[in-house]
Amino acid sequence: QVQLAESGGGLVQAGGSLRLSCAASGRTFSNYGMGWFRQAPGKEREFVAAISWSGGTTDYADSVKGRFTISRDNAKSTVYLQMNSLKPEDTAVYYCAVPRQPYTSARAMNLLGYWGQGTQVTVSS
Repeated sequence: QVQLAESGGGLVQAGGSLRLSCAASGRTFSNYGMGWFRQAPGKEREFVAAISWSGGTTDYADSVKGRFTISRDNAKSTVYLQMNSLKPEDTAVYYCAVPRQPYTSARAMNLLGYWGQGTQVTVSS
């Protein structure tokens, strides 16, 4: 069983920065791709960023490209999402997620098997 725990959310003004963390346990972390998703009130959950098991490949939604950076520390079993130049439309609950199978991309929601509890990010204008 995989357990994921996000932290680092909060309230920030537009243009500010936050760094989210997701600590994982229960599997060999370095064998799994990791992803970040978000869900705003009244909207569907959407992809934000993903990183491969080795950290060598990253993928971003167009809406965050150039502003957000995903990274991972396999020694700490933790994935990060550095969010810069935040906008009010980035306001959402942010979730980290892990695929059911190792060596699998974490971009596609239908391949995901485990989710964290989410952390709220609120960007004021």
